[in-house]
Amino acid sequence: MKIIVLGSGTSTGVPMVGCSCPVCSSSDPRDRRSRASLLIRHAGKNILVDSSTDLRSQMLREMVPQIDAVLFTHAHADHVNGIDDLRGFYFLHRQVIPCYACPATMERLLSGFGYAFHQEKGATHPPLLEARVTGGPFDLFGLQVLPVPLEHGVDGSCGYRIGSFAYLTDCSAIPPASLALLQGVATVVVDGLRWSPHPFHFNIEGAIAALRELGVRRMILTHLTHEVRHADERRLPDGVEFAYDGMNFELER
Repeated sequence: MKIIVLGSGTSTGVPMVGCSCPVCSSSDPRDRRSRASLLIRHAGKNILVDSSTDLRSQMLREMVPQIDAVLFTHAHADHVNGIDDLRGFYFLHRQVIPCYACPATMERLLSGFGYAFHQEKGATHPPLLEARVTGGPFDLFGLQVLPVPLEHGVDGSCGYRIGSFAYLTDCSAIPPASLALLQGVATVVVDGLRWSPHPFHFNIEGAIAALRELGVRRMILTHLTHEVRHADERRLPDGVEFAYDGMNFELER
């Protein structure tokens, strides 16, 4: 199973428009962060996690020929507004893409992007996406996918665990029941927004503290703002690192 960090940035992306701070004007390519999303490659299939605002450029950069399924974490704009860019894959392959989300997230997707899931009156194309509401673990191309409820603002978000790997973006806390679901994970990509606190996201210190009790061997902080310079990774404890766009690694299931 191969993991590709498509985007490692917060909702504004980095550089942020109009900003000339040291990170936004950095020459380090790892400080250029598109909106947070992930790609999982397994058995010849491409599983996308969130259709970020920057989906088209991410797909072109990684030369992704096809998307076989999408997992949505929540319905905030930076994680779903690239959904229209999935149309190109349908036009090429004529295959409807199954999309998985918790009930609240799917309700918002169907409300905001109904044209992609249902053929509206007068439309010239059939549905491009298929809505699949998650209610627990499910199988996807031979992988068992375990939804992990997370605290994030009013509506919360949903992380996903696959074997010893978990992706936990956009969260400020992990409920006790979800910590139980994460026992035994070895590699986690987790929200670590910035150094300073935020009410709806883990900051760097908070993310490290939340996962330390799980004994995670490798913790990768994502959804980073322009407050975080990649070169400051040296400030992190052993086993903790910053994500960057295009970062990839392979895992045993």
